Amino acid sequence: MELHDVWFVLIAVLWTGYFFLEGFDFGIGILTKLLARDRKERRVLINTIGPVWDGNEVWLLSAGGATFAAFPEWYATLFSGFYLPLLLILVCLIVRGVAFEYRAKRPEENWQRNWEHAIFWTSLLPAVLWGVAFGNIVRGVKIDAQKEYVGDLGDLLNPYAILGGLVTLALFTFHGTVFAALKTVGDIRVRARKLALTLGAVTALLALGFLLWTQADNGDAKSLVAMIIAVAALAGAIGAVVAGREGWSFALSGVTIVAVVAMLFLTLFPNVMPSSLNEQWNLTVTNASSTPYTLKIMTWCAGIATPVVLLYQGWTYWVFRKRIGTQHIADA
Repeated sequence: MELHDVWFVLIAVLWTGYFFLEGFDFGIGILTKLLARDRKERRVLINTIGPVWDGNEVWLLSAGGATFAAFPEWYATLFSGFYLPLLLILVCLIVRGVAFEYRAKRPEENWQRNWEHAIFWTSLLPAVLWGVAFGNIVRGVKIDAQKEYVGDLGDLLNPYAILGGLVTLALFTFHGTVFAALKTVGDIRVRARKLALTLGAVTALLALGFLLWTQADNGDAKSLVAMIIAVAALAGAIGAVVAGREGWSFALSGVTIVAVVAMLFLTLFPNVMPSSLNEQWNLTVTNASSTPYTLKIMTWCAGIATPVVLLYQGWTYWVFRKRIGTQHIADA
């Protein structure tokens, strides 16, 4: 396997880690409106991700940085062509981080309510937009012979990409709901289980349509295996919710995300960004990559830094592993 193939796999792993971790993170933000009934319950939900949300975003920074260094042509075409949606995601992530930090700085109800609105919307919008972006990457966009995107914003809002956005929204919200059931106690835990069943059914319907469409257009035997794993894991996650096994449900919803992302990257390879105008203009792991020397240096750096990141992030989740409930929240 060539180094550019290795880095394609590593970037796929980074995006998978990001969607696994930030997926329930976004889901919790959305649940502050769907699940929480009052201010105290919203605080419970926010506190479930309080120690980890910023660490989850390390995976996005790593994925973006790795793409810039390993596949500069891919990075340039992607970020110029998808400038507006990616800028909107960036703004949402900035405002979301500020909302988490500033929400409790003042006791006034209006102050906290406004920041909670911000948390909801800046969780919902990226959850949709990431699906739209990856749907377009897999489907192919208007790239010319100079490796430049020549379409417009309207071209990105096609039925396949929009369905992809709905799938990521539903899947991340379901993932967040089973995480809420896993991390809370009391009435909010019971209601999270009930909501997870409804969201699981909606997610299954949307995901099945999207995955079948993807397989029909670009799939092969490997992507078919990934699709089967995704469907089976989602069914298992819903079954685990019924059985009251939150740990298994969360693990299987995570497997669903992993399998879906794996399927998208399997259908993409060896392309990194197909051209819908001419197959000869596709960006591939070969024509979009950096020099072998650059990739070699990156491989050494990743080999040293990645275990450290995994260790400290795993330690963080272990330290903050206990459940919380409204009884743990002080009255304002």
